Amino acid sequence: MRCPYCSYQDTKVIDSRNVAESVRRRRKCSHCGVRFTTYERPQETVLLVSKKNGQQEEFKREKLVSGIRKACAKRPVSAETIEATVDDIEAQLNRLGRPDVATSVIGDMVMERLRQLDGIAYIRFASVYRDFANIEDVKQEADAYSKLARHGRDTAQLTLFPGEELEGFSGSGATARHNRGRDGSERRKRVAASSP
Repeated sequence: MRCPYCSYQDTKVIDSRNVAESVRRRRKCSHCGVRFTTYERPQETVLLVSKKNGQQEEFKREKLVSGIRKACAKRPVSAETIEATVDDIEAQLNRLGRPDVATSVIGDMVMERLRQLDGIAYIRFASVYRDFANIEDVKQEADAYSKLARHGRDTAQLTLFPGEELEGFSGSGATARHNRGRDGSERRKRVAASSP
């Protein structure tokens, strides 16, 4: 396997594990020492994707990875999680056993997984996939997402701000303000008590 960084021919496999329907290998270049990941998967029959305008194109895994990566940019979602998500979608598409699939089917699969993975990534993807016309559309989608999350439908949702909840707010900011207020009032009581 050629190193993608320095193009040296000799790379060594340092870890190998099965992931969904593929084999994930961690490799190390014998020349520059950089580590990188490769995936081995069986060659499937070509799957065609039917677009909204009626045109068809070959399914491209890289395009799917790129779309999810953009949605997850600057979010606490690892590259491994994105790859595993795409593996899962590919496996589901293969199980359908169809020669072609509509883009809406793939889009719904992505939305379903992002909804459980990260709320911000979900809204970002939805804004492109559903082609929102204005901020009201985004607000409606965010409200619908919040309603689902409140009803415990998205237990895997990552928190935006880790910390204890406070009167409907979560996060270190709210907790810090709460603690600051409580400590401040306690301090004022102590000062008042010690005053002559």
